[in-house]
Amino acid sequence: MELDYAQATDRGRVRDHNEDYIGCVLPEVPGKEQPHGWLFVLADGVGGQEKGEIASRTAVETLLAEFRRAGRDQALRSLMPRLVQSANEKVFECGLAGKPRGAQMATTVVACALRHDRAVVSHVGDSRCYLIRGGRARSLTRDHTLVSEQERLGLISGRDAAEAETRHVLTRSLGGAMFVGADTAEHMVLADDILLQCSDGLHGAISAAAIAEIVTRNRDLEAAARELIDAANASDGGDNVSVQLIRVRSIERIGMYRGRPYKLA
Repeated sequence: MELDYAQATDRGRVRDHNEDYIGCVLPEVPGKEQPHGWLFVLADGVGGQEKGEIASRTAVETLLAEFRRAGRDQALRSLMPRLVQSANEKVFECGLAGKPRGAQMATTVVACALRHDRAVVSHVGDSRCYLIRGGRARSLTRDHTLVSEQERLGLISGRDAAEAETRHVLTRSLGGAMFVGADTAEHMVLADDILLQCSDGLHGAISAAAIAEIVTRNRDLEAAARELIDAANASDGGDNVSVQLIRVRSIERIGMYRGRPYKLA
């Protein structure tokens, strides 16, 4: 698998500091991917909690470190939720150690691991991963928020959910308890697909259609990332904004036999 990528984060027009954090694991040797692939991680420290920036950084750095230490040939579908749980435990422990009664420390996280022709996305909270293909953006994640759950149950409409005052109230986050359930899914990717991970500072400010238009129009991913952040700040600017863009340049088709991958002709 060959990839191009770009990532950027911005504190926005109102906040005086940035509680988002981003990171990735790249090939140690140019042109040669890690034995278990590439990893991109984005976290958004929960607003209103203490030390949100520490929570998001702890989550990302734990995921990156654990991914690098993972054994060869581990299935990403089973590896990723374990890594998210490890990050959750680390954030939870940091909160307990923060002061005698424990600090309220929490963060969202979305992580995408890629190998061969597959992307495995694992997330907790309302940071998202989109697949952009053919000029359209499709969310590969479902927000863990109160209004998202209400919409899924048919209690409110999509329009009402987008405008609800409680749309940012999370039902799941890292650090709130010792254990957390991460949603994890595997997706086949094609050459020229673009995966976009972002905090709610982006998807809460501009539509999926606008995101797809900006990314599709800009062949330069660095320029696309900058334009996305500028558009979010122009539309809202009240939150930190972070984005990771990953373009799939080429893939290696594989099949599976008794749990082991093999190349397809």
